[in-house]
Amino acid sequence: MEVAVWDTYVQRKDGKTMHFDVLVPSDFNNEEQILGYGNSYLSNKNFETLKLTTELCNFCHIETAPKSVIDDISKKGYSIIEMENCN
Repeated sequence: MEVAVWDTYVQRKDGKTMHFDVLVPSDFNNEEQILGYGNSYLSNKNFETLKLTTELCNFCHIETAPKSVIDDISKKGYSIIEMENCN
């Protein structure tokens, strides 16, 4: 399965910058929904962040997804890969 990778940066209220990727099927390009996925992920964190906007979440590239990402997308429509300051 090919997925679109949306590179995302969000400022935490403690001053750190989070970096994570939102992965969706490669033919999915509804930016509002992709932001919704990112905000859903953020709502489960035990710290506060600033609001996620289109300036902070941008399409980056297409790649082949591993099984764990395919499973996530099958269950909830998206997958998150945590990169920096996500915990």
